[in-house]
Amino acid sequence: MTASPTRLMLFTLVLLATLLLAMLSAVAAALLAYWDGTSLPGSLQRGGSVFAGTLTLLVALLAFGAKCLT
Repeated sequence: MTASPTRLMLFTLVLLATLLLAMLSAVAAALLAYWDGTSLPGSLQRGGSVFAGTLTLLVALLAFGAKCLT
């Protein structure tokens, strides 16, 4: 079974939205940590861990949704 161009475009848009949400949450976490008095490397580390956790959770939810829809 081949995928239609509409499905591929929708899949691409959902992945880009997921990536954007993970990036925004990482920036917010890093800024909040920095404003709280954490050093710059510490706040960047916190932002990176939030990015990884958010992206992992959202990709897992997308995979579960794709499995349920097919």
